[in-house]
Amino acid sequence: MRHVLAATAMLPLLVACGAHHPTYDGDKTLTVAAPDLAAKKAHSDIPNCPTTTAGAVAGAMPSITVPCLGGGRPVDMAGLRGPMIVNFWASWCGSCRDEMPALASYAKSQSAVRVLGVDFLDTQPGAALDLAVRSSVAYPLVADPKGALDHASPLPHISAMPMTVFLAANGSIAHVEAKAYTSPEDVAAAARKYLGVGG
Repeated sequence: MRHVLAATAMLPLLVACGAHHPTYDGDKTLTVAAPDLAAKKAHSDIPNCPTTTAGAVAGAMPSITVPCLGGGRPVDMAGLRGPMIVNFWASWCGSCRDEMPALASYAKSQSAVRVLGVDFLDTQPGAALDLAVRSSVAYPLVADPKGALDHASPLPHISAMPMTVFLAANGSIAHVEAKAYTSPEDVAAAARKYLGVGG
């Protein structure tokens, strides 16, 4: 019985990367749009970051502007409109690495729900872009290396990744969950459940 309890206790660790993620060194200069990163992005299928809508919406993402990973227009997260999946990930997170191909495949398979990736608390933007390219990502990516979005209302504390936020058409947060999707079909089912459309 003790072995069953121990295995059950370890399940969350297998599903998501826990709270022991790297912390940002405030004394370190970190440029997520450095020339080498911009060149790498230019030779990939990763598009520029989306334009956003002005105007406050109740229950929307926090009004925090983050840079586009690999260069491009910055994104005011509060201006995002759905239906959209906003996925928090990092290159150091094993569950995120496993999940990314499923998200990439889902994003390519339909156009009803847009996908945006947030490279969160990641001090290795080059490794992040390499992972995205290897995973055939063709959706926009922003970066939040300092963790500005953590605890930024109405977002919860981002204690495990991957974490996915489902945005309704008006930009309000419909659902948040920390779960690794294993297939594009899993992503589509979650989009249908929380957004009413799934592709």
